[in-house]
Amino acid sequence: MEARIRIVRLSGDSPHVATLAEWTHDAWGHLHPGRSLETAIALLREECGPAGVPSVFAALDGDTPVGTACLVADDMSDRRDLTPWLASVFVLPEWRGRGIASRLVQRVEEEACAQGHGHFYLYTPDQQPLYRRLGWRDQEERDYRGEAVTIMRRDFVASGADADQSISR
Repeated sequence: MEARIRIVRLSGDSPHVATLAEWTHDAWGHLHPGRSLETAIALLREECGPAGVPSVFAALDGDTPVGTACLVADDMSDRRDLTPWLASVFVLPEWRGRGIASRLVQRVEEEACAQGHGHFYLYTPDQQPLYRRLGWRDQEERDYRGEAVTIMRRDFVASGADADQSISR
């Protein structure tokens, strides 16, 4: 059944941008007090780059979005020294437990690696076991805007003289 799920890069004019922005705004809007849904939509459109940072990906069942993930330069306003970030990994509740989040994360990892990034980051309040299974390591436990989170890091290693990158396991 999940074989029909496609992971695609979104452009800023995609009809799915508003839907994905609404999901992530509903899930994590409390971390951005005062940010309206309209602003969240506009910001997500800006993150729909053609390659590298920033990029937005969607998991599609046919033409219906069921999940999303992003590669962004900055996802934690007080840790701009860390870049880039895996951000906004979200799968609709009825689609969870089917490996879609893992596929989205792997697609963002491939994008970061292809663009020559040696490492990148994420933060999560409650999905540490998922990310650890995917090769991420805890870097820092902290409070971010009133929520206990773990900053995690993923490292890549070079795999050849042509400077191709592969994800280290």
